[in-house]
Amino acid sequence: MPLPVKIPPLGESIVSGILAKWDVPNGAAVKKDQVLFELETDKITSEGTAEIDGVITHTVAEGTEVKIGQVVATIEPTVSTTTAVATPAAVPSSITHLPSAISPAVRRLAEETKIDPATVAGTGKAGRVTKGDMLATAEKQPQASPVPTPSPAPVVPPASGQSQIGNLKTEIAAPVPQSSPPRQTRKKMSPLRAKIAERLVQAKNQTAMLTTFNEVDMSAVRDLRARYQDDFVKRHGVKLGFMSLFVKAAVHALREVPAVNASLDGDTVVQNSFFDIGVAVSTDRGLMVPVLRDCDTHSLAQIEKDIGAYAVKARDGKMQLDDLTGGVFTITNGGTFGSLLSTPILNPPQCGILGMHAIQDRPIALDGQVVIRPMMYLALSYDHRLVDGKEAVTFLVKVKQAIEDPARLLLGV
Repeated sequence: MPLPVKIPPLGESIVSGILAKWDVPNGAAVKKDQVLFELETDKITSEGTAEIDGVITHTVAEGTEVKIGQVVATIEPTVSTTTAVATPAAVPSSITHLPSAISPAVRRLAEETKIDPATVAGTGKAGRVTKGDMLATAEKQPQASPVPTPSPAPVVPPASGQSQIGNLKTEIAAPVPQSSPPRQTRKKMSPLRAKIAERLVQAKNQTAMLTTFNEVDMSAVRDLRARYQDDFVKRHGVKLGFMSLFVKAAVHALREVPAVNASLDGDTVVQNSFFDIGVAVSTDRGLMVPVLRDCDTHSLAQIEKDIGAYAVKARDGKMQLDDLTGGVFTITNGGTFGSLLSTPILNPPQCGILGMHAIQDRPIALDGQVVIRPMMYLALSYDHRLVDGKEAVTFLVKVKQAIEDPARLLLGV
């Protein structure tokens, strides 16, 4: 009897999504735990897997909006477990027996890169090899030397009295006309992008948002990283980045100015006494803000490891709902893309967001002298209903002081 394939539950707040992609064609043989489809919701993108071996029959097309628990396919159990999935003849013999539990993207990369997924350490669910694992392995492969182009045959001059044009054997091919791209395309906004748009408009319309600015001299943290980077990597296995230092500086400032660590629930002020900091991450599916938990008790090394783990999750589309909820403050780094100055938008219900920007060598006045220093503009957007201007400015000054003198983070001053 066919087994129904249903949309799995993803959390109380998610009731529907878009079946964005089938990872297996209709009528294909599938294995237990093989990825079948990608489901895109207004918060996360998740995968559906097979519960048994068998042959799948789609009942819902790609791009269809589906409800949690809805049947989107059926799997007819296989009678024999010895049935092999056909492998294209063009696939090299070293990877002709790829496990069927791998995704089509991994299978395609295996064929293109000649890398056997069985030799790759998987970071996905139950050790499954992901597309990111294959790409990372391919980057480590030595590049093959280019094949030399044979020299063209020498041109023999024509005999006396003969026409050189008449002896030419090479025909000049006429240029192939190329079709022009369409002047305009239209596609439905994804649920994630639609939710981002909704929240941005909500933040603009339902908060009294203001932004205050300052600039910070990055010399101290640059010198700190240069001095201890090698020892830090040897001890912890990760690099010391700027983001973990800014997370710690934000925690320091939130302790000094608790009004920024609050939110509004109707006409009730909710004061937070924990420090779960969201870090904005740009992905090909849109902006996500995974939350780093208990940043007040975690070391710089642990924060860097958490950031790295979220980067892998975002790249592979493995972000879960719990990863994105519960933050009290957000940090976004537009400097990654070269932004020199911006006004970040609040992430409701939070009442504060810190914007980092590009580091730029600029002349500044220091002790009566003009010196060149690596400077970064900082921006704090805040909800004026909860945070006064004095508190916002003080918060940003505390962040500036902690970055320009990192010893303050150790001493708590």
